[in-house]
Amino acid sequence: MSISLPSTGTVTIGGKTVHRLGFGAMSLTGPGVWGPPADRDAAVKLLRRVVELGVNLIDTADSYGPYVSEEIIREALHPYPEDLLIATKAGFVRTGPGQWHAVGRPEYLRQEVEMSLRRLGQERLDLLQLHRIDPKVPLEDQIGELKALQDEGKIAAIGLSEVTVDELEQARRIADIVSVQNRYNLTNRFSEGVLDHCTEQGIVFIPYSPIAKGTLAAPGGPVDNVAKLLGATPAQVSLAWLLARSPVVAPIPGTSSIAHLEENLGASTVTLTAEQFAELS
Repeated sequence: MSISLPSTGTVTIGGKTVHRLGFGAMSLTGPGVWGPPADRDAAVKLLRRVVELGVNLIDTADSYGPYVSEEIIREALHPYPEDLLIATKAGFVRTGPGQWHAVGRPEYLRQEVEMSLRRLGQERLDLLQLHRIDPKVPLEDQIGELKALQDEGKIAAIGLSEVTVDELEQARRIADIVSVQNRYNLTNRFSEGVLDHCTEQGIVFIPYSPIAKGTLAAPGGPVDNVAKLLGATPAQVSLAWLLARSPVVAPIPGTSSIAHLEENLGASTVTLTAEQFAELS
């Protein structure tokens, strides 16, 4: 499997420059993103392989487990390589498998930042993303608290997750927002307008669930046809399309399997022709 992460280009977040193909660490947990993985040693080995292969953007969250993903990242990789950027999140509280509730009270966000610092073994978080805007708390209170933590040196950069253009612009009036993480892939483009806005403004766009699913990606469908022409897999074509979509895009495919990790990173050597990009688009 050929992998060439430098060929994906780079984005800069909070003073760190990283390759545009990262790793999402949500899968390092149990079913429903709850509790520990079935094989913790395998999760540690997977993370070490992630870094060995040159990935220097890892995305996690306090709510993955909860806490499990951050703890395994520290166990596997601390002390961290200098060029590694760990993006984490706060703003979701968990009450069971598959259950997520937005909590944006400033005192809660502050507590979770302090706890992520402790779990990850960092003095400053590279990127803290507000996992969801809490509709019960004024946005200026939520972003204002993250800005205060940034001013105190506990957060290097602030990002948002699952926001509209209006919400992004409201937040930018309070603090410098360097990234947006929304669901986006070939078959789910509800955030098309947000991505276009991020491209215009030079804000990094981190699409989660980046691999296309459904009929478009099914055997005999457009993604499969292009994959066969290129000698690639549908997952690689999905990721190559995202990388070609905008220079601010930094996908974070996740997996609990080293084989799937290597397959995903193989997208770094897949180049779509203009016609193939247009057909898929």
